Amino acid sequence: MAGNWDNIDVHLLKVLLTLLTESNVSRTARKLNVSQPAVSTALKRLRELTGDPLLVRSKGGMTPTERGRALIEPVRLALEQIDAIAQGNDSPHFNPEKCKRSFSIGTPDYFNVHLAADLIKRVQFGAPEAQVTMHSMGPDMDYPRALESGDIDVVIGNWPQLPEHLRASPLFEDRMVVMMRADHPLADKPINAYDYLAADHLAPTPYSVGQRGVVDVYLARERIKRKVRAYVPYFNMAPYLLINSDLLFTAPSRFAAHYAAILPISIHPSPLDYSKMTYYLLWHDRQQYSAEARWFREQIVQAARATCGEGVS
Repeated sequence: MAGNWDNIDVHLLKVLLTLLTESNVSRTARKLNVSQPAVSTALKRLRELTGDPLLVRSKGGMTPTERGRALIEPVRLALEQIDAIAQGNDSPHFNPEKCKRSFSIGTPDYFNVHLAADLIKRVQFGAPEAQVTMHSMGPDMDYPRALESGDIDVVIGNWPQLPEHLRASPLFEDRMVVMMRADHPLADKPINAYDYLAADHLAPTPYSVGQRGVVDVYLARERIKRKVRAYVPYFNMAPYLLINSDLLFTAPSRFAAHYAAILPISIHPSPLDYSKMTYYLLWHDRQQYSAEARWFREQIVQAARATCGEGVS
């Protein structure tokens, strides 16, 4: 028999939503920064209150019951309303030093390492008890859904067209350059369009299904092709493949500069007029009025300005 729902509090609602979306006690404990026994105790109480197991064992681990699945959206909406009410008055009183939240951020793997380092330093200094988790964006990552569900707080990346239902703020710009090994046959002279298109290329697989980067968009618009001999799933693999081949790799200038400083890599201006890349910070409306989420976004903006400036390097 179901218990008295008057006894449920905000913490229990957060545990309930996280358990139902994560389907795992350990992951729920990590995400909420509490102990596993505390989550297990909360689950026991929630089962008593709802009169339903909520989570049952399945072949892949745990899965929500029908009652559990039906509760996900109402509980999510309830927490959003509570958060909106709370932020109406207490934003000025938010104290980062007491924040124990785990902030999550989705980024492509060519994300500026200096920006990432500066961001973590800022969070450690301002909110020493908070955590930052970075998720690599790949073709299988549904980042709009992850932002909507709260699995990820923000996403950083560059898109030719921004999703209309997400909030966005520009962070910085970058340009495309050509990378090659330092003793490449083309390394000791300016590269023209003929040399560039005649050479063999290394290219990244897209990190978002249905989205093309500035290189592919430009080539398609101009109806020209380059000879891609290999694709890599991670940008960070490319520099190591370049130093042992005659391949060219077209990449953001900040990414290229980082690897040119530690590997025998030569960087050249692109002979094709690729558009500048604008990097954006994306988040969902559900995070718009959260003081904690707003503070985290401010740290990202400040880190971007400190490490990237506002223009193209």
